[in-house]
Amino acid sequence: MLPIKDTVTIVTGSSSGIGAATVRMLAENGGHVVINYSKSAAAAERVAEDCRKHGVDVLVMQADVGDEASRLALVDATMKKFGKITGLVNNAGTTVFVDHGDLGGLSEEDFHNIYRLNVVGAFMMTRACEPHMRAGGTGSVVNISSVAGVMGVGSSIAYAASKGALNTMTLSLARVLGPEIRVNTVCPGFVIGEWLKQGMGEEKYEATRAALAKGTALHKPGGTAEDMAEAVCWFLYGARHITGEFLLTDGGQHLGQAPLVAR
Repeated sequence: MLPIKDTVTIVTGSSSGIGAATVRMLAENGGHVVINYSKSAAAAERVAEDCRKHGVDVLVMQADVGDEASRLALVDATMKKFGKITGLVNNAGTTVFVDHGDLGGLSEEDFHNIYRLNVVGAFMMTRACEPHMRAGGTGSVVNISSVAGVMGVGSSIAYAASKGALNTMTLSLARVLGPEIRVNTVCPGFVIGEWLKQGMGEEKYEATRAALAKGTALHKPGGTAEDMAEAVCWFLYGARHITGEFLLTDGGQHLGQAPLVAR
């Protein structure tokens, strides 16, 4: 059992997918959670209800973590409600689905938008939470990256580049935020779910799942959001002697035995 009870964790982009699975897992183990969403209030409230069933306190708040005023308001509201922040999961992210060979398919604006959220937003959220974590004497930041940032694959070159930058930023932050704050990264591969299905199209999505089931070391057609959440929660509150590390939660996808497609 991880020491999660009475922790307070902000999980950005937690109305669905890996973020939602993470807050549910934290709540099941007695952790208080901050559910952040950008668009779907109804989805966020459904996740919040699941969490409240475990008797924990929940804050649900809309915020664009790529915007300074919005993310500062999120952190301020967390401190007003809970009086502390013990964990931050930088999960909010975006992409554009473009074949890597189609260089003309990505605009300069696409790159700026992807970096604004995937890299700058994660840095700024970490910076906003830092003084509160240090004041509490301990803290943990987990960045949700992708195997794309390690292998140069995935939904687009801009996305892969942003996740590579996030991985490098994890190393830098781990050096400067210790000893009070640990910073680590989870790098999912193919995550089963509607987000990827909609982005790839159903035919390509199913073909990729079939290829993974035959060609990866673990013979799995991708991982679930819950699989990823297990790694996130371990980094948050179980990996007390680990900082500046990447964990590839991809079923062996990076070993090159099947086509590499990223979260």
